[in-house]
Amino acid sequence: MKPDPASTKTEMPTNRFNLPGVLAVSIGHFIHDIYSAFLAPLLPLLIEKLSLSLTQAGLLSTVMQLPALFNPWIGSLADRISVRWFLVLAPSLTAVPMSLIGVAPSFGMLLILMAFAGISVSIFHVPAPVVVARMAGNRKGMGMSFFMVGGEAARAAGPMAAVSAVALMGLDGFYPVMGISFICSFILYLNTRDLPVTTAARTPVPLLQTWRDMAPVLEPITGILVARGFMHGCMASFLPTFIVMHTGNLWLAGASLTIYEIAGVVGVMVAGTLSDRMGRRRMLTFSLLGAPISLLTFVWVDGWIAYVMLVLTGFTLLSTTPVMLALVQESAVESPSAANGLFMMISFLARSAVVVIVGIAADLIGLEKTFVIFAVIGFSGLPFVLRLPDDQQLASGSERTDR
Repeated sequence: MKPDPASTKTEMPTNRFNLPGVLAVSIGHFIHDIYSAFLAPLLPLLIEKLSLSLTQAGLLSTVMQLPALFNPWIGSLADRISVRWFLVLAPSLTAVPMSLIGVAPSFGMLLILMAFAGISVSIFHVPAPVVVARMAGNRKGMGMSFFMVGGEAARAAGPMAAVSAVALMGLDGFYPVMGISFICSFILYLNTRDLPVTTAARTPVPLLQTWRDMAPVLEPITGILVARGFMHGCMASFLPTFIVMHTGNLWLAGASLTIYEIAGVVGVMVAGTLSDRMGRRRMLTFSLLGAPISLLTFVWVDGWIAYVMLVLTGFTLLSTTPVMLALVQESAVESPSAANGLFMMISFLARSAVVVIVGIAADLIGLEKTFVIFAVIGFSGLPFVLRLPDDQQLASGSERTDR
């Protein structure tokens, strides 16, 4: 029996680093995530236009994030068909509902738009790292760094892009910005047209079996995500509040979050690339040691030293994601998209639950003590790093996925 041409194409060796392809997907990540960041900065205008309550406003964000719970099943579907089409279409599928929020006539229509956008966000983020991993060859850490820089940069640029578009065209008239996403999808189509980006699995792998196969990696990563989540929840949600409490300077509070995010972009770029040379476990150990120490020092010192520590906190704390993405893809043999979907669902659940805990703790014991306690909890991620497969085992898994 002759081999299936599609399967043969899938199994082509891809050991070289495909820079144009990786850059195209990373830019696609940037453009896609700019659209998905439209809601928060435009929410005050939507509240005023539709007379929304704060509960209704909060529900919009919740509805948009809920599809993350289905990431493993989306990944399982992506493993059965070409992930390329998920990647190509998602920027446009996200941009259309997010660009139409200004013309939504009712709260119910906004909920529908958010639901569609949330599904599309998952459709992009679940298979995209799989495509990047295949394009990156044996330099998966560097590939994930490029990919994550796109997302981190969009988080900073998205609010300004939304506000600028509304300032120029008005809330009811800024919907033509969706046109940029169509160009993005076309560029992604061209750059993935001849690439072996479908998965290697010839028969569907049950999701439970994927979990069992990935348990040696996903179980320790879950512990790392939870330990890191306490620190991340403090910084992402309460850093400006912490700065205002200590300085009374609202401008400085906003600037501190920007400093933190920019440091994170640099950390994301450096960490994945270094992990290709230093090893994944060693890089994670460095990050999970550096982040709690930097955060504790940031809380306890004043003046310019505090902002040096803020930079180090952003650099180390946010740098773990590309390393973990590379770990997942190196270990996923039969169902890489489903494995990434499981990783993303765990990350979403850990992040969402921990933010609530951080808020409760801050109400009970104060924000400064909360920062200190949760920074100390951050050290609890280190034992989980030791439970990860060693670098030789990871290299062996990577060779299997590249075949």
